[in-house]
Amino acid sequence: MNLEGKVALITGAGSGIGKAAALKLARAGARIGALDHTAENAEKTVKRITAGGGQAIALEADISDPAAMEAAVQRLRDEWGRLDVVLANAGINGVWAPIEELTAEEWNKTLTVNLTGTFLTVKYAIPLLKERGGSVIITASVNGTRIFSNAGASAYSSSKAGQVAFTKMAALELAKHKIRVNVICPGAIETAIEDSTEKRHIEDAQEPVEFPEGAIPLTDGAPGAADQVADLVLFLASDASSHISGTEVWIDGASSLLQG
Repeated sequence: MNLEGKVALITGAGSGIGKAAALKLARAGARIGALDHTAENAEKTVKRITAGGGQAIALEADISDPAAMEAAVQRLRDEWGRLDVVLANAGINGVWAPIEELTAEEWNKTLTVNLTGTFLTVKYAIPLLKERGGSVIITASVNGTRIFSNAGASAYSSSKAGQVAFTKMAALELAKHKIRVNVICPGAIETAIEDSTEKRHIEDAQEPVEFPEGAIPLTDGAPGAADQVADLVLFLASDASSHISGTEVWIDGASSLLQG
C-alpha cells in the first residue's frame, strides 16, 4: 500500500500504537507529523523515521488544548501544505474506580483527553483534509463498545463509546468532501497505556466474570502487538479502503466476543 507524497498527522506518536503506525506509514511513503504531549517522545519517533530515510517533524501538544492543536495543524500546513491522513490515537486510561468514588474532576479529565481531544484533532484537521479528501482513523477500544465487564472503567468506556458515535457522525458529515472516517477498537495490545491508569477499589465494583482458558482465542491468550494495529491503520489510510467509512473495526483476536 503506497502513501507516497501524502502527509499524516498521528497523535500519541511517541509510543505504542501511535509510534508503530508512524513508522509503518512512513515506510509506505507518507510524511509524518508525529504529535505527542512531550517533545522528547515525539523526537524519538521522528529520529527513527528519518534514520530510515523518511520525512517527519515532531509536534508537541496537549490534544485537549484547542490552541495547541490548531497550531500543530498549522505547522503541518506551513511545512508541507497538505494533510491526507489523521490518526487520532492519543488518550489515557485515567482513573478506574467505582462510580460513587470517581470524582467529577477524574471523570472530566478522562472525557476531556479522550473524547474532546479526538474532537479537536479532527476539527482542526478538516480544513486541510477538505482540499484533497483523505482518511481519518480514530483509536477507541473494545471497552465501551463490546466489553463492559472491566470494573471501574466507566469514564474510560464512556469516552470510547463516544468516539464510535463521533466517528459515525463525522463520516456522514464529511463524506461529501471525500473524507473517510473510521474507528479501530483494539483489545489487549502491548502498549504503555497502563502507565496512565490509576485503579482504586475496583474490586468493590467487580462482578464475577469467568473467562475461558486462553481468553484471546486467535493467539492462545497472548496479547496483540502494536505493529498489528499499525497494519490496520495503514489499510484504512490507503486507497485499499477507499469505500469504507463510518465503520468500527475490532482488532482483538476475537477476545471481546467472549467477554461482553
